[in-house]
Amino acid sequence: MSYTSTEKIWDVRYSQDLTDADSAISIISDTLKVSRIFATLLYNRGYTTPTAAERFLKFEDDLLHDPYLMKDMDKAVERLSAALENKEKICIYGDYDVDGVTAVTTLYTYLKSFGADVSYHIPDRSTDGYGLSLSAVEKLARQSVELIITVDTGVTACEEAQFASRLGMDMIITDHHECRPEIPDAIAVVNPHRPDCPYPFKELAGVGVVFKLICAYEIMLCKKQGRDVLEGVREICNSYIDLVAIGTISDVMPLKDENRLIVKKGLSLIENTDRIGLSALIDAISAGTLTKSASQYPTQKKKRKITSGYVGFGIAPRINAAGRISKATKAVDLLLAESPKEAAALAEELCEINRQRQIEENRIAEQAYVKIDESFDPKNDRVIVVDDDNWHQGIIGIVSSKITEKYGRPSILITYDSSNSGFPSPGDVGKGSGRSIKGVNLVEALTSCADLLEKYGGHELAAGLSVTRSNVAELRARLNDYIRAGISLDKMRPVVEVDCSLTADEITLETASELYLLEPYGISNPTPVFMLEDAVIQKIIPVGTGKHTKLILSSGGKTVLAMYFGMAGINFEYIVGQRVDVLFNLDINEYQGVKSVQLIVQDMRPSYKLDCEIFAAKELYEALSQDESLAVPETVIPSREECAAVYTAVRKEFRSGKNTFTEPELLSLVNLYCAEAMDYTKLVYILKIFNELKICRVDADKADGISLFRFDIYNNPNKTNIEKSSILKKLRQRCRTRK
Repeated sequence: MSYTSTEKIWDVRYSQDLTDADSAISIISDTLKVSRIFATLLYNRGYTTPTAAERFLKFEDDLLHDPYLMKDMDKAVERLSAALENKEKICIYGDYDVDGVTAVTTLYTYLKSFGADVSYHIPDRSTDGYGLSLSAVEKLARQSVELIITVDTGVTACEEAQFASRLGMDMIITDHHECRPEIPDAIAVVNPHRPDCPYPFKELAGVGVVFKLICAYEIMLCKKQGRDVLEGVREICNSYIDLVAIGTISDVMPLKDENRLIVKKGLSLIENTDRIGLSALIDAISAGTLTKSASQYPTQKKKRKITSGYVGFGIAPRINAAGRISKATKAVDLLLAESPKEAAALAEELCEINRQRQIEENRIAEQAYVKIDESFDPKNDRVIVVDDDNWHQGIIGIVSSKITEKYGRPSILITYDSSNSGFPSPGDVGKGSGRSIKGVNLVEALTSCADLLEKYGGHELAAGLSVTRSNVAELRARLNDYIRAGISLDKMRPVVEVDCSLTADEITLETASELYLLEPYGISNPTPVFMLEDAVIQKIIPVGTGKHTKLILSSGGKTVLAMYFGMAGINFEYIVGQRVDVLFNLDINEYQGVKSVQLIVQDMRPSYKLDCEIFAAKELYEALSQDESLAVPETVIPSREECAAVYTAVRKEFRSGKNTFTEPELLSLVNLYCAEAMDYTKLVYILKIFNELKICRVDADKADGISLFRFDIYNNPNKTNIEKSSILKKLRQRCRTRK
């Protein structure tokens, strides 16, 4: 079944009484000795038998594939071997995001272990832009580089590859981005997305492709030296798979097939890391800031549970920030650091850069929202394209992600260089970053507008581009036409997949702890999302200087703590006492050695059960209004105390500045003041009595299809006896008639 809210569709994958599912879930639960909730999660992920579920939990179906299945891998290994044997000058050319940084670090460290004459180059995002450039290739030629190896970039660099060849340099391209029809003329182009590549798993990160390259090289060496091949690959995993896992998680690659095995093994290595720079960064994240010198480090540190979420929201943003608003080489330097003192200083610097990034991100987002509100037509527009002269190029991709999540549309943010000293010109080249939604391939959409673009590339859901100012308006129009032809508006609404409902009694430490067995989480194995239905908001507590909201909820006589991160109190649309449905992840919070379970709120809506109750009550009210011969149930006849409670509730809110309420809001508010839960039909009659006796003015209205009540409380109301109400008298008469 599907539930809808204003912005998102809640797609609940399992509900009770689905006969086939219930039977399979029971068998999984009984056979594997896991809770029924956990068995439901396995079932939802396609593991519908005990055998399949057990193989998933034990990683028995996840194997590393033969790297030589990848097109051109043999050529890449052969050319690399020659370069190492001949002591050629090698340069690794990488991207400035986390995937690129970890790919550079991995390959550089591996080649250095052979004593290679190797350097690395990562372009500056603001001055060089994305990918290979002719100027960078020329610079490397002047440095006498003989072999360029690209990592996480290069698959669209046809002109640059030809230019390198003319300058006497060979090129090995390793990449994982979508290919164009033309493949660069290089010594080897290793990319599982090549149409002619038979590699069985296409979703490796850029660092994942580098990992396969060094595995292939190690296999070649093992065969030459008579060593065990599996042992050689195992050594590569133990040495580098932590970096591969960080890049894979950060680039949001599907955690299935060998990616899942890479991340599982990598998280374990990170948790026990002896990589000095990574350890320093984890310490800095934990402390909030890092000021200790190497001599001040404690000999024993508290072991931290490292999850994919910790990498994605803790480690990755700090590495990414370096390439966004500073130099990505600082992140590489951290991961290559050999002394604790050097690592501590670099980790502290990355954390500070990340704080600056957050400030800039918020500034750009606020400006973008204003532009969107002025021009975006949600009924007709399928894509959001906004531009500005003063946005930081390194930040616009993050803001694009926020905009796509907020509005449920693909979005592209464009910023222009400052070459014209503040005087805009139609020929200014803007650099853009875009994010998309499921069902809209952003690279294909950009390909349809290739004649308008200077450069573009990326993935289905994320892409970069360059475009002149004069072409932006037409780009916006043509992208809208392209997407409008391929997908209807109703299918663009964001969908949240919900695993199942939990009762408050099921929200326990035991349930939350069992979820660790499903790790690592990511695309194809998402963090479980649950629903708590018809909970009552008991308290609303601003936290983090008002940026986040803590909620105390009650359901079934039990209270639970919920954190709504990113929901500022000023934007929180619910009130104390309101009944709501909550979508959440389960989390274990540890404070001063005490563990407790908490909800991490993902979305919220007025209670569906309450909506049904109100609908039924409105039907009763309409029936009673249209047919006066119908007997009135005693439950809808208000007492003096109930009328007083409604008036007190409304007057208090009115004096604090709120005079308009939705139906669920008003009923929830009133129930805070009533001894017993009030029937909605009774509430409507009380409001009619208020109007009749001029106790206050109540207007019923609708806005965007939502029923509203607006109140005007008179300054000096006369004391009024509700017994004078003809409405009340008639209700009582109709009730007595029934008796």
